[in-house]
Amino acid sequence: MSAETRINERIRVPEVRLVGPNGEQVGIVRIEDALRLAREADLDLVEVAAQARPPVCKLMDYGKFKYESAQKARESRRNQQQTVIKEQKLRPKIDPHDYETKKGHVTRFLGQGHKVKVTIMFRGREQSRPELGFRLLQRLAEDVGDLAFVEASPKQDGRNMTMVLAPNKKVAKTPKQQQAQDAAAAAAEPTPAS
Repeated sequence: MSAETRINERIRVPEVRLVGPNGEQVGIVRIEDALRLAREADLDLVEVAAQARPPVCKLMDYGKFKYESAQKARESRRNQQQTVIKEQKLRPKIDPHDYETKKGHVTRFLGQGHKVKVTIMFRGREQSRPELGFRLLQRLAEDVGDLAFVEASPKQDGRNMTMVLAPNKKVAKTPKQQQAQDAAAAAAEPTPAS
């Protein structure tokens, strides 16, 4: 079956359920009568529900219908938000300073409104201690709890353990953004005259 909507003479069924130009139900009519009504009203007979028995057809201006549906599709694409998933990789035996650096990256990504996939990579004997990775992921989730929530809880996937963090709707400002905002507000305030 083609994805294109069938109109007028392309509709090849003996009878259709007809809907008038203003949405009123005409009823089940023969295809010849429906085409005659469409010609008399100077409209097109458009098949709107091909799977129904009998198929549902409507009297309408097909060009106008096609234009309006294209406009709606364009508008819905414009309103869509592109979700970006950033990834941050950690090891179970991470140094405290390295952990803070990685946490800073996660905080920055969440502040920009991106989702973050945190991956713990296990090597060798580390694979026998998945609870270390689990605790590390829980700690990270608690540390960035004011910015994000856990969308996908930690789960083992072969040599890796992953967790997905998604930003809260109202994202709190990062410390640098807060400092910049405070500095701008201080500069905007008039100094008192002595």
